[in-house]
Amino acid sequence: MYETNYHRASSIGEALKLMGSSAEGKYLSGGMTLIPTMKQRLAAPSDLIDLRHIAEMKGIAVDGRTVTIGAASTHEEVATCDRVKAVCPALCVLASHIGDPHVRHMGTIGGSVANNDPAADYPAAILALDATVVTDRREIKAGDFFTGLFETALDGGEIIIALRFEAPEKASYQKFANPASRYAMAGVFVARRDNGDVRVAVTGAGSDGVFRHAGIESALAGNWSPDAVTSVAVNPSDLLSDLHATAPYRANLIKVMARRAVAAA
Repeated sequence: MYETNYHRASSIGEALKLMGSSAEGKYLSGGMTLIPTMKQRLAAPSDLIDLRHIAEMKGIAVDGRTVTIGAASTHEEVATCDRVKAVCPALCVLASHIGDPHVRHMGTIGGSVANNDPAADYPAAILALDATVVTDRREIKAGDFFTGLFETALDGGEIIIALRFEAPEKASYQKFANPASRYAMAGVFVARRDNGDVRVAVTGAGSDGVFRHAGIESALAGNWSPDAVTSVAVNPSDLLSDLHATAPYRANLIKVMARRAVAAA
């Protein structure tokens, strides 16, 4: 690891000031990806600005069915929050299966969303729940936020403050996890609202990161049943193929995980 300067920001204003005065600063919010990358000398930020202790970015609030989660909330805090569990248990289940206990107690929802790893779990939830990403500058709808592999709509130095969404009538997340990393080789989050609107988001399988599957959404909007997914075609040409799974295998996994998700919901 290269030499770096560590800063523990106590407010959003201080974090922005520190970033503005650093040569090549990076925000740190759990560090589950950034720290290993630095250890491998694939990244060498001049300054690390820790966001985990900023009070404005912590806490989980539920008002009716509106859920607001501070970006510095850990996976464990999301997984064990009874207020979230009462209106959207699917998100708690998702958080409870991220990595291992160490990762869940250190990693944050804001860090995961900002990093947008193509195999991460939260992007599928944020996209399927039609969540709003609240930053220090603006609000970004999930459909506009994820722009590609490890790419988001965030500008340089912009900080995610919170994630906000309306809890759906039904929702579930199912993933086929890599047995070593616990990352999703294919993960599907399904959500259905009272008005019949259905959103299905897939992570771990897309060659360009998280995406919605219009075919499965259409099938489920007409028939909310695992059987409705059976006849849907999943095109493998847009999917990842690596040492863990071929694209056709992932295409099949998407359908299997979608059926399981609907059954669970």
